[in-house]
Amino acid sequence: MNALFPLLAVLIWSINAIVSKVSATAIDPAAISFYRWLLALIVLTPFMLPGTIRNWPTIRTNGWKLMILGLLGMVLYQSLAYYAAHSVSALFMGILNSLIPLLTVLISILVLRVVPTVGIALGTLLSLAGLVWLVSGGQPGLLLQHGIGKGEWLMFGASASYALYGVLTKRWAIALPNWQSLYMQILFGVILLLPNFLMTQDVQLNGQNIPLVLFAGIPASILAPFLWIQGVMRLGANKASIFMNLAPVFTAIIAVLFLHEHLHSYHLIGGGITLLGVILSQRLRTPLNKRC
Repeated sequence: MNALFPLLAVLIWSINAIVSKVSATAIDPAAISFYRWLLALIVLTPFMLPGTIRNWPTIRTNGWKLMILGLLGMVLYQSLAYYAAHSVSALFMGILNSLIPLLTVLISILVLRVVPTVGIALGTLLSLAGLVWLVSGGQPGLLLQHGIGKGEWLMFGASASYALYGVLTKRWAIALPNWQSLYMQILFGVILLLPNFLMTQDVQLNGQNIPLVLFAGIPASILAPFLWIQGVMRLGANKASIFMNLAPVFTAIIAVLFLHEHLHSYHLIGGGITLLGVILSQRLRTPLNKRC
């Protein structure tokens, strides 16, 4: 029963990848990014405001850290994904998101001085090979001719931003309850998103894009984090993180069924190799420099 918490969280986040793709033709990325977090902020404020007042000394001391976390997790990660959705498929977005655990480990080596393991080394090589196969559509030689597209770079940047967000969250360990910290990050995110929103011409809400904003603002931004936190509390971080490997699978199924995207062999091969690399990086924990 406890497994349902992280499972449902991952399912909601997978659906949100589909929402991101659909939003590419329904609303400007700057608009949905701002409306999404503004909605989440409005919903959370009645519950979080008393704690904000009570914890203000801690918030003031760590304000710059909360701002950077808001920039990485709420601004860059989501905005880059929305822009990437204009040129890459939801299938590709789901596979790139599956790289976040591996990127988190790689960044942890630099920032947290985590000891490299055999799994990290093998996982990195495998995931890199899988990505090359995926991005090239099963023809790696094409990358030498045409390079990597803008959408692919944007999605990779989104995943890297969220990985760095996770690492810094762990390193700083701000002395605030999880929800209080998330609330302040959302507040900073809304403030940072405001200038781009104001410079965007078409930010109109209509019958086509309001459901997308509602889903992104409440289930994906509030309900899924709640379920995930509950899953971590009940199962532990290591067991809960395993469920993130289901995200590209869920995203692929939903994209094929509802967006009628075509699942090609290079998706299966490249995505499978990438996912295998991520799993190996999590499971093989023998230190790389261990002497026999």
